[in-house]
Amino acid sequence: MDARTSGAETESGEGGTHPSPARLATLPLLAISIMAPVTLPVPVLRELVGERFQVSELLTSLFMSVNMVGAALAAPLAGALADRLGRRRALVIAALCVDAICFAAMTSRVPFGLFLAIRFVEGCAHIFALSLLLSIAASTGGERGRGLTMGLTGAGMMLGVALGAPIGGLLGRADILRPLEAGAGLLVAAAALAGAALVDPPSFESRPGAAAIWRAVRGHRALIAPLVFAFADRFTVGFYTTTFSLFASGLHGASPPRVGLWISSFMLPFALLSFPFGVLADRVSKTALLCGGSAIYGVLTASLGFWPTDWIGPGMAVIGMAAAVMFVPSMLMTTDLTPPEIRSTALGAFNTAGSLGFIVGPITGGLVSDWVRASHGAAAGYQAAFGVAGVAELLCAGLAL
Repeated sequence: MDARTSGAETESGEGGTHPSPARLATLPLLAISIMAPVTLPVPVLRELVGERFQVSELLTSLFMSVNMVGAALAAPLAGALADRLGRRRALVIAALCVDAICFAAMTSRVPFGLFLAIRFVEGCAHIFALSLLLSIAASTGGERGRGLTMGLTGAGMMLGVALGAPIGGLLGRADILRPLEAGAGLLVAAAALAGAALVDPPSFESRPGAAAIWRAVRGHRALIAPLVFAFADRFTVGFYTTTFSLFASGLHGASPPRVGLWISSFMLPFALLSFPFGVLADRVSKTALLCGGSAIYGVLTASLGFWPTDWIGPGMAVIGMAAAVMFVPSMLMTTDLTPPEIRSTALGAFNTAGSLGFIVGPITGGLVSDWVRASHGAAAGYQAAFGVAGVAELLCAGLAL
């Protein structure tokens, strides 16, 4: 066992003391660095993909979905491999390096098919690093401090998402490739930070084989509940990243800066409140937080299409608060319901469920809004789409709990 692992064990084993402030700070910094590149290219998507490769809007949209397909496939493999090898830190560093190489490669003059293939690999590397960072965060806090470490990491994730888009928009004004270059640089910096400061959680005496890992996962059927929450939450977030933008500009006449402001109204409370709700989840019932948050989130989402324009900014902030209530507790429930030796696998499954929701959400939003719009008009189409998203959240919460 090396010095890094040994330090992790004495500081914070499964029931140990709190980790040092430096180790705590590393987790959200890495989370920001991993998540910001996800949204850096979003503001220049049309120019970066559609105009650069002269492809349709449908093919342009593949840029935002093909990496999620890669993520959905790679997340469980990442978790199982980490549980088998027990070297999460090294795998995080390797994944960040591959992710950086992919971002740099996407700035090259390549055929569109190869461009999407690189994006697919990028999605695999991204979720590999993220899943294992979450696993390290879950183990670092121990049983008593897991809400603290997961809350900080979750807040870093959402803050990275919230910061990526506006920064990408500013960078893209000068050069449409600048957001990709910035993403590559940020991921290299993250790999360096992980190498210098990230600590592996305590090692176990024996590593389970692949068959033992999957037997253990099948034996913990209660994991279905947080996985359903992960799917439902990302399913609805998919509506907010695609359908909401069209709804805001098409129905309310919002300019791009105003659309960005409304989305920030959702993302910033989500990011800032993830940490306190993570800490709160160590003290109160996670089930109560998930039920309460899901009820508010589902009802507000279902009614969004009926709101007057003046309500949207404040309403999006309240929806972001409700999302924060659910986000970290659902991850904590995943870790609480699994033994340490398969925790990476469980969090990989959590991320797979979320990635699948994010893939299905935008497609569902587009199909529902187009189908209803054809016979009842644009307003009814968007109302139906958000109604489906809100009801899906409520139904999934009911089924899971």
